[in-house]
Amino acid sequence: MLCALGSPRLGYAQNYAQNRVLNDPKENTATELRFDELYSKYGVLGLELSPKAKSLAGKPIRVLGYMAPPLKAEAAFFVLMRAPASVCPFCNTDADWPVDIMVVYPRQTGQQLHSATPMAITGRLELGSKVDRDTGFVSQIRIVDAELQRLR
Repeated sequence: MLCALGSPRLGYAQNYAQNRVLNDPKENTATELRFDELYSKYGVLGLELSPKAKSLAGKPIRVLGYMAPPLKAEAAFFVLMRAPASVCPFCNTDADWPVDIMVVYPRQTGQQLHSATPMAITGRLELGSKVDRDTGFVSQIRIVDAELQRLR
């Protein structure tokens, strides 16, 4: 599993922006959802979504994190992670599937993004298995119609 930078419970992006973005009244039209709030159980039977994540399905959320290195340059989505990564988290066959990821479908495509930049992502939360038509990538948690805000 990827390690978080900064606080043991929050990634660097969460620490960096917690007061700056999330406490700004004009930015609070969406409910904050942190990576550590996605699942309530981890075990041999798999992952169980948390009650908070389930209650936010179909609603606007705001998540802080980093873009993973792109799977495909022309993909209409990117993967959001708790902490920055220099290599693709899916490319090592020995690695466990990361639990601290979300797939993001931006409202505007073609934006120049960098994986080392902390971002605030606001969009509608979708839950459940879905296969991307263009890439075949399977996701369980998605943020759709997303607005991106760089935090530095």
